[in-house]
Amino acid sequence: MHFKVRAATKEDCKEISRMIKELAVYEKMPDQVKISHEELERDGFCQNPFFECLVAEVPEENTSKDGFTVVGFALYFYTYSTWKGPTVFLEDLYVMPEFRGNGFGKGLLCKVAKVGKEKQCVRLQLSVLDWNTPSRDFYAAKGAQDLTDSEGWHFIRFDGQNLDNLANEAPKD
Repeated sequence: MHFKVRAATKEDCKEISRMIKELAVYEKMPDQVKISHEELERDGFCQNPFFECLVAEVPEENTSKDGFTVVGFALYFYTYSTWKGPTVFLEDLYVMPEFRGNGFGKGLLCKVAKVGKEKQCVRLQLSVLDWNTPSRDFYAAKGAQDLTDSEGWHFIRFDGQNLDNLANEAPKD
């Protein structure tokens, strides 16, 4: 099936928001999505964006059963490893179910890798839920290493009141 991967625009944010919600349902966490398309527009398409995004798009004659032409996305940002250097972090990669198995995910993943390499990134990192075997197998087939077992890394998060408490304990300027 013919498709193209392109940089997302501000006008794509409603479609990206729709697919973020679809991904959250797949990941069994639909109640966790609190972000709106307006926030995506603000945070991704400002002078100093917090993220970049690619979309997979099909021609009009291949729209989804619900009439969508934007059928996948990859949202990523840059971070820095004090051991290795610039890193691209893939926050989300999603392809609508009816388009899976046609190279869309691979196209998005490879394009993120290419963009990262063009920006001198030395690695691409991401996280996958432990039960998501199809995704884990997909990334492993492309050469990804699962650091959970080999290096023992755990992802740690502060949010909500715990983040507020931590920030409030910061030394005064």
